[in-house]
Amino acid sequence: MALSREQIAMRVAQELQDGYYVNLGIGIPTLVANYVPDGMEVMLQSENGLLGMGQFPTEEELDADMINAGKQTVTTTTGASIFDSAESFAMIRGGHVDLTVLGAFEVDVNGNIASYMIPGKLIKGMGGAMDLVAGADNIIVTMTHASKHGDSKLLPECTLPLTGKGCIKKVLTDLAFIEIKDGKFHLLERAPGVSVEEIVKLTAGELVVPDHVPEMQF
Repeated sequence: MALSREQIAMRVAQELQDGYYVNLGIGIPTLVANYVPDGMEVMLQSENGLLGMGQFPTEEELDADMINAGKQTVTTTTGASIFDSAESFAMIRGGHVDLTVLGAFEVDVNGNIASYMIPGKLIKGMGGAMDLVAGADNIIVTMTHASKHGDSKLLPECTLPLTGKGCIKKVLTDLAFIEIKDGKFHLLERAPGVSVEEIVKLTAGELVVPDHVPEMQF
């Protein structure tokens, strides 16, 4: 079975470490805030100027003025701070984020990412993705392994306009956890119940498969 959006976020949350400053992009990455391991202290950053983002609010906690970069209402944690977007991007561009979690349309074997536009389709704007991929060394991309038409999103070479070059090292899809190195995809884990054969079939770029591929644990 392919992972749900929530399960993808749960698996990403396992990559968090105590003391990390983490930027969560729009979409699936924002869900990671709901699955920070108990007892772990991380500071979640939203590029619109919030450091110390908490879980999504209950109806009683909801504050319409407290939003993330995707315009979703959020909560704050103890020690949170709010600042303008210039300071937020100074933090990003200065390399002060330990982990960045982003969505994408395509990723290729050279660690290139296409995530901000599809030619011919209306977009609201470029957003901060280019700054994030340029300013971060540790990036996890979350996305579906293939399009709704069954076309692979893990490619020999991206076909859409690039957000960044050679910057992506790990990809977590609804089928697999994959590392990118030496111009190839390397299969690390598979979603529970998903076969290696299915992953190979839906991966267009060269995929290195070890003798044993463990299932993800939640």
